[in-house]
Amino acid sequence: MKVEDPSALRFILQDELYLLEEDKPNYITDNNRFTVPEPQIETPQITFNYLGSNKKNFLVLVHYPAHDFIADDHMIALESVLGRKDHTRDDVAILNTAKNVAAFDTIKNHFSPQTILILGQESVPEGIKQTQFNRFEKHDGLNILFTFSFDAMMTNTENKKAFWEQMKTL
Repeated sequence: MKVEDPSALRFILQDELYLLEEDKPNYITDNNRFTVPEPQIETPQITFNYLGSNKKNFLVLVHYPAHDFIADDHMIALESVLGRKDHTRDDVAILNTAKNVAAFDTIKNHFSPQTILILGQESVPEGIKQTQFNRFEKHDGLNILFTFSFDAMMTNTENKKAFWEQMKTL
């Protein structure tokens, strides 16, 4: 028999019940009655698997379902762009949204970015205010550039030029 309310036990069992000393701290006394405390619900902390050290609070969001972080040839291109802006891989955090699904507020709270580079439509996290395409904008104190994915840039020189024009303003 399962009793949900511990105070009901006195009606079912006529004998006295004793609580062991080591169990007493687990219960709350109320007028010499022991009740089961409400369970504490803890939300597990979300961890992200990302590349870089985020030293300059610069977050790069990419979408690569087949890779842990980013395709090798795209990483070379990204490092080249970052190098022209005097950034290294340690200065940024590269987060693959295909492998790290989370709402924008969760991502923002974890990384505390000042600048966010979103590479491609698939990389846009849920809950972010949609910005103009390929234009740096300020939203809530963040510099955000939503632009082409590297797949779209690697095969199109005009896309590369348009992307670089915006990166120069960073």
